[in-house]
Amino acid sequence: MTPSSSAPADLNAALSKVGSNQRSHLAGKLIAKQKAEGKRAVTEADRRRWDLPKASDGFQHWTAPFDTDPDHPEGLAQAITTYRAAWRAKQEEVDKAIADAAEPEDLLDQPQVVRGVTRVSGPFTVEAVQPAETSLDEAVHESPIDGAPESLDETFAGDAAGRAAAEPQNAEAYLDQMLRLLKMDGVRFLDNRVMKFSRLEPLGARSQAIHAEGRWAPQGETDADAEGRATVAIAFGPQYGPVTAKQVEQLIRATSRRGYDELVIAGFAFDGAAQAAIEEAEHPELRVHMANIRPDVNPGMAGLLKDAPAAQLFTVFGKPRSTLESVGKDEWRVVMEGVDIYDPVSNTVTPSRADKVAAWFVDSDYDGRSFCITQASFPDKDAWSKLSAALKGVVDEEAFAALSGTVSLPFPKGEHACVAVKVIDPRGNEVMRLHRLEG
Repeated sequence: MTPSSSAPADLNAALSKVGSNQRSHLAGKLIAKQKAEGKRAVTEADRRRWDLPKASDGFQHWTAPFDTDPDHPEGLAQAITTYRAAWRAKQEEVDKAIADAAEPEDLLDQPQVVRGVTRVSGPFTVEAVQPAETSLDEAVHESPIDGAPESLDETFAGDAAGRAAAEPQNAEAYLDQMLRLLKMDGVRFLDNRVMKFSRLEPLGARSQAIHAEGRWAPQGETDADAEGRATVAIAFGPQYGPVTAKQVEQLIRATSRRGYDELVIAGFAFDGAAQAAIEEAEHPELRVHMANIRPDVNPGMAGLLKDAPAAQLFTVFGKPRSTLESVGKDEWRVVMEGVDIYDPVSNTVTPSRADKVAAWFVDSDYDGRSFCITQASFPDKDAWSKLSAALKGVVDEEAFAALSGTVSLPFPKGEHACVAVKVIDPRGNEVMRLHRLEG
């Protein structure tokens, strides 16, 4: 229901008398607020008050201003006031009609307590959805929402152009900071083994995929040929978003062509497909390392990072070691054996035991994009013992034993014929391995 059919007509009649100078002045107030307080501070009421539609388009009931502005012409201000008074009167009439016809309802705020039921809960985190794939070289941000008024497009054209021009500079500043921190802190492997760079040079325009190259040596040792050929390639994921499979595939091809011995891909997050691409990448002369960048390194969290030695800014993931076994005719199971950790000092892979794994999960029908947990296990039996004691013996021991083991429950072959195993390593990093089901 709307106030009266004449209200928009009166508004639009007053709108047609607003001159171009007055329109420009009101639009300038909108721009000034956005620049001073940011886009999020600009409300719908601000847009309706200051961004007047073209006279040929006019106001609709759903676009009429909520209130007036001191700089509105007198005729327009009076028309808005009259329209809103009629709108409120009609709204009160509608609310009264609903209230008169509504059935009484008792609202309760004193819940009944049910005794004798044990509920298990604990600390949890709310995780953000990973943003869509972005590129460091992407210079134009397009709005995901269509239908913005034409006048806004013209008004903010200068701002959009400024943002587009600034994006390459922001990407360059981000890469410069990452390289500076990497040079300062090095790359940390499990058991606190650290590789420090004796030389680290940005590639710039020489490579679109690889951001830097250099040489490294174990911390405390000297590189005997610091000026020799670069053996390590470095690439960073986006500042806001995960490393993707597309980026991984490009990097492996580019690194192989240039003849590096090792590739370090550093990112704030790695999506499932990217981890799978690294897991499946087999190259006899190239070692690929996934390095997690500590979140507070992100320039978006400026001021939270202390420039302290041994800050563990870049840590390399291990690789899960698991096997897939056939159980009967149509069922399978996964055996978790531990995590393989590369030792850069001895240039060997050291296997860790399964009991070092904090948690591991199975997706018995992985589609290559979304990891959906179908089974979860937590090998640390001490944690389950504490929970069992807290629940005073009401725990099903057999069920808990199944959740704390290193062998999954049997499962059938899924539609995608692929099983993904995700492991949480001792430092809390997620690593994943894929198993293809044959036959």
